[in-house]
Amino acid sequence: MNTVVRILRYVLPYKKNLFVSSGAMFLSVIFNMATVIIIIPLINVLFDPVYPTVQTVPELSIGTMKAWAYGKMNNAMAMTDPVTALKALCLLLVLTFFFKNLFQYAQSWTMAPAEQGIIRDLRHRLYEHMNRLSLSYFTDKKKGMLMARIISDVQLVNDSAIAVVNSLFRDPPQILVYTVLLFLFDWQLTLVVFVLLPLTGYILTKIANWVKRESGRLQESLARLTSVLEEGLSSMRIIRAFRTERFEIGKFRRENDTYYRTFVSIKRRRDMAAPITEILSVLVMVVILWFMGDAILSGRSSMSSGVFVAYIFAMLQMMQPLKHFGQTLNQISQGVAGAERVFSVLDIEPRIVDQPDAVDIDGFHDCIEYQDVRFHYDTGDEVLTGVNATIRAGEVVAIVGPSGVGKSTMVDLFPRFYDVSEGRILIDGRDIRDITIHSLRGLMGIVTQETFLFNATIRENIAYGEETLDGERLIAAAQAANAHDFIMETPFGYDTVIGDRGVKLSGGQRQRLSIARAIYKNPPLLILDEATSALDTESEALVQSAIENLMAGRTSIVIAHRLSTIKRADRIYVLNHGRVMETGTHDELLDIPDGLYTRLYHMQFQE
Repeated sequence: MNTVVRILRYVLPYKKNLFVSSGAMFLSVIFNMATVIIIIPLINVLFDPVYPTVQTVPELSIGTMKAWAYGKMNNAMAMTDPVTALKALCLLLVLTFFFKNLFQYAQSWTMAPAEQGIIRDLRHRLYEHMNRLSLSYFTDKKKGMLMARIISDVQLVNDSAIAVVNSLFRDPPQILVYTVLLFLFDWQLTLVVFVLLPLTGYILTKIANWVKRESGRLQESLARLTSVLEEGLSSMRIIRAFRTERFEIGKFRRENDTYYRTFVSIKRRRDMAAPITEILSVLVMVVILWFMGDAILSGRSSMSSGVFVAYIFAMLQMMQPLKHFGQTLNQISQGVAGAERVFSVLDIEPRIVDQPDAVDIDGFHDCIEYQDVRFHYDTGDEVLTGVNATIRAGEVVAIVGPSGVGKSTMVDLFPRFYDVSEGRILIDGRDIRDITIHSLRGLMGIVTQETFLFNATIRENIAYGEETLDGERLIAAAQAANAHDFIMETPFGYDTVIGDRGVKLSGGQRQRLSIARAIYKNPPLLILDEATSALDTESEALVQSAIENLMAGRTSIVIAHRLSTIKRADRIYVLNHGRVMETGTHDELLDIPDGLYTRLYHMQFQE
């Protein structure tokens, strides 16, 4: 029930559309039911041998409602000749169907913004929430799974919400009014007929419960299929290089077959609702024809042919909303299952958030301090076991050490990609947790080894996130990053689209574009995470030159495996076993004969 309430919260913003749409739906239902009333005099005019005469109409009350209605209709027919009455009834029938369909279209027209609006809002809310979650969440989840939540699960939630709204103002009013009409026509026969309805409801409920359970399996299967597809398309070069096409195709086929089998099973069971309802409807019709036909033929019933046809027509009309109601139960079951998966993501609290009294920071003036910083991941393994370090404004500080000792983790704590487990990090004497995340990260430019570029133009990649572009500053940034020359050699210069993740560029070109992006941002603090480790010698020289241009006049934190790139650093911190083991300049550290830095340096330059 709580899940349904949460779904309705996304429906309420469109209450105006829903109100107008529901009104149009109700009017469509009214005109649809009016056709049943028109059927009575129409059939009587055509097939009754005795044309009606004027009769006394009783006063309207609950007990005389049926006689009052028949009397009014009878007198209206008696005041005109049969041909004129037939023409009037035919015209009235056309007008009734016209207005029924007019209001039905009006309902669809006004409901369309609500239908897509709910999808838009829920997807936006989900994506916005994902952007607030800590990076650790995305290391545990596959992208395909998250994509399935945003695309397919949200669609299920919307279908469920719209089905509920449509059914609420369409099916119950029809069922109620048709039930009243049937009881007015013949209450004894209607009681016999309605004995079958609980059986229908029980069967439909059982089917809906099964569909809800299986819908979870279906969506999880779709999420796995999306994940396999995303991984395969993203790693096509690796697949070709390792000749694993058959392996990847087999993996996709297995997930695709699982989804196929689950979908077929659900569809077969879900589609049972319509034929079961229809079979029971035919059974009801047979009961009516049997009992009423026998009563009319034997003279035990005074029901006219028009009333008899209207009774059959009303019963048939009521079966349609009953069938829709059963289908709605299935849609609700699927929607609730999808909503539970969507809300399971929305219920995850972001770990990295602003403190209630967090303040903005407008610059960096003194120093950054790591004070006895400890950190461990959710697995419990402690990565940093008491790091102390100082980075002064204007300095170039390098962090080195063997692989896996926590160099990147140490740097990731500063922009608050993760929060320290113990200790604290200060900037200009203020704990970074007391500063708003937006303003803290606004001080930084980050260049990593694995550069991510967007499938957009070079201009848009350099000025990423900027609503208004400064053309002169953009070209100056590209020149400083040694990127301007190769950009001008591309087919459309700065307007060249570089493909998914910059696939049309070489590794060195991608790295220089990422440096140009950092220069264009013009941050006072710079973080370089092994920015040249994956480049060839020529590209490294160009990138290193670009990095030196980038670092000019900025405080820089450099993580490097290639120690030749940090010889001119003002201070080098050597990490091992999660703590700082050595500190000094390049020359000072080489003066330590058995030092870790000395060993690392000689391992790289044995010749």
